[in-house]
Amino acid sequence: MVLALSPLTAAPNVVPAAVSDLDLWDMYRAMLRVRRFEELAGQHYAAGKVGGFLHLGIGEEAVCAGASSVLKPHDHLLTHYRDHGWALARGLEPDRCMAELFGKSTGVSGGRGGSMHFADASKRMWGGYAIVGGHLTLATGLAWAAKVQEPGTIACVVFGEGASNIGEFHEAANLAATWNLPILFLCENNGFGMGTRSARAAAVPDVARRAAAYGMPAWQVDGMDVRDVVAGTREALAFVRSGEGPAILEAHTYRFRGHSMADPELYRDKQEVEAMRSRDPVVNVATELRAIDTARVDAITAEVEAEMQAAVAFAEASPFPDVSTLEDGIVARPDGLTRGVR
Repeated sequence: MVLALSPLTAAPNVVPAAVSDLDLWDMYRAMLRVRRFEELAGQHYAAGKVGGFLHLGIGEEAVCAGASSVLKPHDHLLTHYRDHGWALARGLEPDRCMAELFGKSTGVSGGRGGSMHFADASKRMWGGYAIVGGHLTLATGLAWAAKVQEPGTIACVVFGEGASNIGEFHEAANLAATWNLPILFLCENNGFGMGTRSARAAAVPDVARRAAAYGMPAWQVDGMDVRDVVAGTREALAFVRSGEGPAILEAHTYRFRGHSMADPELYRDKQEVEAMRSRDPVVNVATELRAIDTARVDAITAEVEAEMQAAVAFAEASPFPDVSTLEDGIVARPDGLTRGVR
């Protein structure tokens, strides 16, 4: 159920989730691709083939799949370090994404960024960012550039609810509202910020209600329901594209895995996690579609599985970056010399 919040009162009003033209088959395929990519990523991380940190968004697939389906190719997209699903939904190739996790030269960032730095300029996917909230101000700058140079283009910046407690969020929101910028602040509120429940760390846990401080409208959606995500994103983006200014969209979702692969999850009740699995967006859509055409569901599932296994094979067969490229991409060096970015 989509809730629209007034920019003055932040009082919620129910808005019908009208998405009669939604292709649920496409949404199932998009969500399943993200799910299987991340499940395989987790398996290979446990096997020692993926280095660094790995933050999985298993359970949150309806948000990236639903919202991405509404964005346009020329829009800017920036996201936080739980970025795998957003990259795939934006159209980045799973083989190059998996190769990035493996640290291979064929990865989307040449094997140099890893899990938290998926990016592809050709798709205006400007990356996942490891610094919590740091990308909010960058997205505001892109929105300013879009307003001046590309009318009709918007910036969409994805962040977790934990980032709404830091200065960059408030600076970005204030500047975006003051300059009437075309930007959608999209919050994936999964209820937990690293090792604690968000309600214990925020006086106002609902991020959408903070929009009132900056005169912005806001929408809240059920992030476990892809229909609701699409409906809310359409309304929020329609407002931003109209030239009225920025908006906030908050998707209440839930991740079934820990904050990262290194998280023992001692801070949340395992019974709660199991209870939330009944709202699994991928499983529930599959169940709904099986009532229509079981064979088609099985065919899509098999196609996605083959695609993701091929991505793993591509990553394993790809070479590591050559040591001679160690300084490629460095703009400035201590000795004053520069080297071009490849």
